[in-house]
Amino acid sequence: MHFDNQQIIPAARTVKQFDEILESPFTYIVLLEVHISLLISLKREAERRGKKLIIHADLIHGLKTDNFAADFLCNDIRPAGIISTRSNMLIKAKARGIMAIQRVFLIDTIALEKSYSMIEAAQPDYIELLPGIIPSMIQEVHERTNIPVITGGLVRTIDNIEEALTCGAIAITTSNKKLWENFKK
Repeated sequence: MHFDNQQIIPAARTVKQFDEILESPFTYIVLLEVHISLLISLKREAERRGKKLIIHADLIHGLKTDNFAADFLCNDIRPAGIISTRSNMLIKAKARGIMAIQRVFLIDTIALEKSYSMIEAAQPDYIELLPGIIPSMIQEVHERTNIPVITGGLVRTIDNIEEALTCGAIAITTSNKKLWENFKK
């Protein structure tokens, strides 16, 4: 059972959006693009509300994606999960018992092959494919890696969500509030 069967994982780009998600029925939430100084208080508030916070390490303002940043996130913040394109971040997260999600951009074959090498090194718990509107790649990546796939990016309609789920995605990340509210499954 992945993400407690939650198929939409709302992603907050702002503190205002984060506050809106706290009022929602979703358990797992992704935090994007906030300042590093807010992480501790946002994590506490999420826990207080029964939410499981996944932090996108590469997008936190003021945070590098080096080993010191990985130590800070894993030791001081201890979110439910970390999303990153960086293997070092994910390897540390897994070692600390934190869900590791490898973000992969589907740009071209060369980028995809490089991503496969990084996935092999990090052995993440999940892979997040972007953009999420290329459902034919979901099955290919899952079959090649045997790692569950989440997808996101450019997902704009309920049909995009349903197609991705039909093709094997276990969940969709989106910052589009209309999709959070209107997708019922």
